[in-house]
Amino acid sequence: MLIYPSINPVAFHIGSWPIHWYGLMYLMGFASAWLLALWRARQPSSGWNAAQVGDLIFYTALGVIVGGRLGYVLFYDFPRFLTHPFSLFALWEGGMSFHGGLLGVIVATGWLSYRYHRCWADITDFVVPLVPLGLAAGRLGNFINGELWGRVTTMSWGMVFPQAGPWPRHPSQVYEFLLEGVLLFIILWWYSSKRRPRFAVSALFLLCYGTFRFFIEFFRQPDPQLGYLAWGWLTMGQLLSFPMVLLGCIALWYTYQYKESASW
Repeated sequence: MLIYPSINPVAFHIGSWPIHWYGLMYLMGFASAWLLALWRARQPSSGWNAAQVGDLIFYTALGVIVGGRLGYVLFYDFPRFLTHPFSLFALWEGGMSFHGGLLGVIVATGWLSYRYHRCWADITDFVVPLVPLGLAAGRLGNFINGELWGRVTTMSWGMVFPQAGPWPRHPSQVYEFLLEGVLLFIILWWYSSKRRPRFAVSALFLLCYGTFRFFIEFFRQPDPQLGYLAWGWLTMGQLLSFPMVLLGCIALWYTYQYKESASW
């Protein structure tokens, strides 16, 4: 059994203003994605320049933040929103949804597709290998905050979190960091370096993330305001991830089935 290392969620203060590790993790995720995107843009066949990369990171970051907050309120805390609509703006209370952030990124990349007259699939194929960096940073932020812990376990690496009672639990934030962050980055970075049909990288992202998230939800404690949605095991995270797996499978099959008309 492991004991959660008590970490102050406040990294430092600027005057009387506290700077939280969670916010720094988001900043680190966006910064690393921006630097990696600049590196990829220098490749002769990328078709991107530094100014376009800057716009890409700005609008997708905006999509992540706005979409993530909207998604959390609508998917996970809707009853409270109905009675307290201004809770939508209570960012200091935490609460971000990956699936809402994904929808925000879809909107942002759609706008960039219109603005730059580029194929939307080409933009998403450029973006998705960068996403796991942000996911990894976000899960580290969750761990530092001691939140989103897992279910009770008897495994030797079970961890006692101070706000989760005396029982050891799965460190599900670490599982997500390793699968949705590190492993997904390796898979997408390797695959995106190969010849493949248009939108295949995006389809693989949908398939892999949806599968990893669906699996990890079996170890993660469901949100207390929702609990299990059905059958004593289905969570909101699984309900939102299953369509990603399905769409990813269909899209990946389609891209290879009709690859003769796709861009390589």
